[in-house]
Amino acid sequence: MTLETVDIARTIVDLIADRKGEDITLMDLRMVSVITDFFVIASANSDRQLNAIAEYVRDELKQKHQTAPLRIEGRGESGWILMDYGDVIVHLFSPTARAYYDLESLWREGQVLLRMQ
Repeated sequence: MTLETVDIARTIVDLIADRKGEDITLMDLRMVSVITDFFVIASANSDRQLNAIAEYVRDELKQKHQTAPLRIEGRGESGWILMDYGDVIVHLFSPTARAYYDLESLWREGQVLLRMQ
């Protein structure tokens, strides 16, 4: 089954929550960006958890929805993993890196569709 872009973003949110990701935010950037439609931003408390979340999202989307990322940048050890699904960009952060980059403030003109603690 092929998913619409917003459905891919919401599926990613659910997959991150399944792996105990924290402070998950889904932002709609369609009115403010030409590079992507949605950001999914989440935190994890360890390098291992960041890597596990990224692997789970990648594997589940590929297996269940035949959707693979265009690229994945970073590793848990760096505190930031970026997963590029074209119209959906996933940012997985350590709490320290997330506070430093503060993407929610940088892209504050986008609409927050969902925020899960």
